[in-house]
Amino acid sequence: MKASEIRELSFEERQRKENDLREGLFNLRFQHEIGQLENPQTMKQSRRNIARVKTVIRELAINNKMDKE
Repeated sequence: MKASEIRELSFEERQRKENDLREGLFNLRFQHEIGQLENPQTMKQSRRNIARVKTVIRELAINNKMDKE
């Protein structure tokens, strides 16, 4: 997922996307622990996607705060 794709989403959709990614990461960790995860790189990708979503949310919050001042 690219940052430009995340910026096109509404605030609620971004929040939902972050929650979905967190749940997915939890499931990946569980699969990894019991030995069912075929590609451990998916955990890394999931963590990075969560970071991207959080970064865009924070970026837009800062921009909105500056616009109000």
